[in-house]
Amino acid sequence: MRSHVPKSPGGQTTMIPAILKHVQSLGYRIFDGGHAYNLNIIGVRNSQNVNSFNDFLCCVYREEEDGPWIVKYWAATTDPGKFCLENPEVYGTSAGTAIIVPGQYRGVYKLDLHRGKYEALCQRNGKIKVYRDGNRDDVLDMDPDTIQEGFFGCNIHKAGTHSTRVDKWSAGCQVFARSKDFDELIALCHKQIEHHPNWAETFTYTLITEW
Repeated sequence: MRSHVPKSPGGQTTMIPAILKHVQSLGYRIFDGGHAYNLNIIGVRNSQNVNSFNDFLCCVYREEEDGPWIVKYWAATTDPGKFCLENPEVYGTSAGTAIIVPGQYRGVYKLDLHRGKYEALCQRNGKIKVYRDGNRDDVLDMDPDTIQEGFFGCNIHKAGTHSTRVDKWSAGCQVFARSKDFDELIALCHKQIEHHPNWAETFTYTLITEW
């Protein structure tokens, strides 16, 4: 995990972090209002598909009202693993393995049990878009003609203690390589709920590609 507090040339800590500026440039909303724990949860997809955790999941937030921005990056995958690409029927679909389409999915995620086992950010509150890769090879195919929109259970969860290969860990889910990093994000989600009891207990996920 990498963490930093963005600073302006004059040493101030109120400037908008570069990743949020980029999210804005894509036409997506960023969450701030000066509030503490108004989380921006962002996935950054690497252009290379190597069946490894070579992407990032990122959280940008403030710890106190109008305080400095904090930016945290964790190793993750935003792509399905090799096994899942080659064996889509194992996951109950003949259309092909799901690959989330980059975009902003407002209020779609909430804390719930992933596969009934442990608390994760689960796609419960809205639809997302996915490509369907159905040719059963290990190359990611993101054909706009295959896009579907719906409830696919593409959750944000964890792999093992410190995983290096994706394989069966993702069939479309966004997955942390290290369980301790995942636990840190879930703790931040609880902080948002604790600080804002009148807000809906939902979370937005924004997926972008590296730039």
